[in-house]
Amino acid sequence: MSESIPANAPLGVDAIVRQLREIRDASLHKRNRDDKPPKLPSRDALRKIIGGLAAAMFPNRLGTTDFAAEGIDHYVGHTLDQALNLLVEQLARELHFVSGLAAQTQAHRDEAAAIVRRFGAAVPEVRALLDTDIEAAFQGDPAARTSDEVLVCYPGVWAILHYRLAHLLYGDSAPLTARMIAELAHSETGIDIHPGARISERFFIDHGTGVVIGETTIIGERVRLYQAVTLGAKRFQEGDNGMLIKGAPRHPIVEDDVVIYAGATILGRITIGKGSIIGGNVWLTHSVPPGSNVLQAQMRNTTVEPKHLIEAIYQPRI
Repeated sequence: MSESIPANAPLGVDAIVRQLREIRDASLHKRNRDDKPPKLPSRDALRKIIGGLAAAMFPNRLGTTDFAAEGIDHYVGHTLDQALNLLVEQLARELHFVSGLAAQTQAHRDEAAAIVRRFGAAVPEVRALLDTDIEAAFQGDPAARTSDEVLVCYPGVWAILHYRLAHLLYGDSAPLTARMIAELAHSETGIDIHPGARISERFFIDHGTGVVIGETTIIGERVRLYQAVTLGAKRFQEGDNGMLIKGAPRHPIVEDDVVIYAGATILGRITIGKGSIIGGNVWLTHSVPPGSNVLQAQMRNTTVEPKHLIEAIYQPRI
């Protein structure tokens, strides 16, 4: 029997603190930073920012509900001003972090403010895009009774809202903040959309848990995905130095009017032609032409040789 430890015995905190400091100092030295590391954007602050932006775009559904109709513009303006000013602070942190300078400068804050001005000017466009996504979900799901229900209940819409805002920042010198915003949605919904992906209007993710959309994915209009769909990379190219090449196109292109059912895995820089249907649990690493109907091979009573596997599962729809 192991010896019992008195409840008031020391817990060794001082030794743990010392060991953590040694590991932290070694990590800073490895990254050529012997000074105090700069602050990164705050997840809590970004969560408040996205909540404020969502409330400003949809004040009657995602904002405060106790204001009179004539006060909506005042509420939107106040909420938007708070969110955008807080975003300036977070972007200044990112710009300082990547600069390698010991202290944040006025130039960091000025550049952050410029990014946020451009970002704020695009918020109405994001709202308009989200309206098309909400409408696509309402029309595509017979269980949806109203568009309002889609907005406040569907995790796919919440993830897309985060993505569309993060995508603006990702393309405008703030990739770290953009990625953190996307990961907030990932942790809340189980839907992982990289902010670098390019997604057109009327995009619908039904159910959504386990969906993964990679950085260089391109998605056309009126595309519908179900849960556990992966739009991923097949392999990763390495440079001469042995490091992975960053940013190379490695994820699928999904053309207009495609439906991809639950559990499908689509890998590599391949093209899913317009109007195709990809069945559940399909593993796909080759392009398919427009109008294809890609289903699992019927294996129960049929033996399919490997060389004939493509013919068995890639059957253009007539």
